[in-house]
Amino acid sequence: MAERKDIVRVLDDLLRPHLFKDYCPNGLQVEGCTEINKIVSGVTACQALIDQAIEQQADCILVHHGIFWKGDSSVISGLKKNRIKALLDNDINLLAYHLPIDAHDRMGNNVQLAARLGIEIIGPMAGTGSPEIAMVGQLAEPLPIKVFGRRVEEALGRVPQLIECGDHQIKNIAWCTGAAQGYIEQACDYGVDAYLSGEISEPTVHVARENGVHYIAAGHHATERYGVQAVAEYLALTFGLEHQFIDIDNPA
Repeated sequence: MAERKDIVRVLDDLLRPHLFKDYCPNGLQVEGCTEINKIVSGVTACQALIDQAIEQQADCILVHHGIFWKGDSSVISGLKKNRIKALLDNDINLLAYHLPIDAHDRMGNNVQLAARLGIEIIGPMAGTGSPEIAMVGQLAEPLPIKVFGRRVEEALGRVPQLIECGDHQIKNIAWCTGAAQGYIEQACDYGVDAYLSGEISEPTVHVARENGVHYIAAGHHATERYGVQAVAEYLALTFGLEHQFIDIDNPA
């Protein structure tokens, strides 16, 4: 068992949300019970995740995508009302960390994805935030894009969208999980062979083609399943808590 305040303190010390200019509040978003025994982790605080956390009698939900975002209406109605009501009715805490979970140097989404794809990390990619979010690295040996695409499929359990931009193999690569397709121009400046992110947009294809850089869209949800799990496991070990990751499938 752990006190909520102690868990929040450890997370804030670990993830350092004060360093990031983010699109959402990082940390405690909905207050529940003061004592926590079981944590459920997931990518997004959707109704399906909350419902399953209730079934599992969790005291706390830790997510990458919380309920509150800059630019959203401040009126508590509709989906937002239903989610918050379910949390409050069941005295469940909701903790959400967005960019801090992307960028953490041991447990972050980008580091965790690199480990699963066999990418050796060289370092952060400049011009992608402060602190930087995206990363650059290299594969142990050059691979054709289709071969690397199969590696991504096997690791993430979904078929990535491949934009082939030349006949060169992939050795040097840049990547950033989630909706980070806009960083492809910074990746091109690094002279990499390929850039990988979660989502793709229409301009991304033209930037990739005109710079001769392969592009891999591996899925927003699929690329961001691993950081929150690693952080929740760290909490479970630190405080002796029960932890369960619940994957609410999302093809996007």
